[in-house]
Amino acid sequence: MKKRYQVLFALSLLSVITFLDRIAISIASPKIMTDLGISKEQLGWILGIFALAYGGFEIPTGLMGDRLGAKKVLIRVVLWWSAFTVLTGFATGFGMLLLTRFLFGMGEAGAYPNSSIVLSKWFPAIERARGQAWIWSASRVGGALTPFLVIPIQNHFGWRVTFYCLGGLGLIWVLCWKYWFREEPTEMKGVSDEELTEILTQRNLPEGHHKFSWKIFKNRNLLLLMAMYYCYASGAFFFQAWLPTYLQKGRGLDDQEMSFITSFSFVLGAIGCLSGGFVCDYLVKLWGPRWGRASVALAGLGLSGVFMLVSVVTEDNTLATILLSAGLGLMDFTIPASWSTAMDIGGKNAGTITGAMNTAGLAGGTMNTVGFGYLVTAFGNNYNAPVVLLAVLLIIGALLWLKIDATKRIVF
Repeated sequence: MKKRYQVLFALSLLSVITFLDRIAISIASPKIMTDLGISKEQLGWILGIFALAYGGFEIPTGLMGDRLGAKKVLIRVVLWWSAFTVLTGFATGFGMLLLTRFLFGMGEAGAYPNSSIVLSKWFPAIERARGQAWIWSASRVGGALTPFLVIPIQNHFGWRVTFYCLGGLGLIWVLCWKYWFREEPTEMKGVSDEELTEILTQRNLPEGHHKFSWKIFKNRNLLLLMAMYYCYASGAFFFQAWLPTYLQKGRGLDDQEMSFITSFSFVLGAIGCLSGGFVCDYLVKLWGPRWGRASVALAGLGLSGVFMLVSVVTEDNTLATILLSAGLGLMDFTIPASWSTAMDIGGKNAGTITGAMNTAGLAGGTMNTVGFGYLVTAFGNNYNAPVVLLAVLLIIGALLWLKIDATKRIVF
């Protein structure tokens, strides 16, 4: 196996752990609400505060990776978030849980921008969408596994023990990463001369130092990309944060049914990520980066929004949950196109640009995750009302791809 694929496997494992730790609280939330006396509105803040902190530190941590190297930054990121995963299990009330999840989000910020930095150094440009596809599909595998890990543990030992167990996984990954990985392919043992030539001649990274200027936020292409990702993440965070509660309290499903549908949704998300990456790279060869990437994202986000709208007016739970699950699969079909576009226009500052894009996404995730509980209450305990808003945002995000251009690199 080529060394760059081993690196990709390590990043994919990290992505699995990321989502195990992130989604565990959503799966455990019905029991946490009962145990700690948490209301729907308070749960929205607990779930949303993660995205707020995560988004606030995405650009600084991406910039740090551009300047210091992704290896060091990823070690700090994983150690930090693993510690606060464990501390989540010690929460005694709303205030402590809110603070812990804020610090958890702060620590996890930069995980995917720094993974993108690794991809930009280790992979030819033509393989980046597929690289992003494997990493993001792995995150959905983590989401699919979470119910089957969390529910048995919490049923036998209590919800707190699940966070103690999950926090230890990050430490194991850090130890392997620290002693095995090297920042540049030329520094890594076991990389063949043929692979080095393949990487270095095709990765399309400009020479020069890493720079940053707030003027990048005047760039129309970047602003459109950020607006699009705001719409995408608004929908994605529904599945990460509210889906288990929606299925149980909004659709009346039991633990077993909720676990199956949640897992099934993330399996379709993984399939969507993976297929989206391969389709994107194929279309880039056929049509070039501009429309090769845009066509994938336009179709995926648009159809996802339509499927979610139809699910709201469908009374049959089986059909409604199938449509919801397909909505996540189509939504995640667009991820490789989004992240590879950010890498394309970011160049040697890929960490900063992917961080900016993800910050906008996390702003959407925060607002809509927090707002979900309030909308449910405002519409008379109607859990479908917020889903309509999210579906409309996805359709708007799809239309923005008509103007986003992956060939226009941002000049710092």
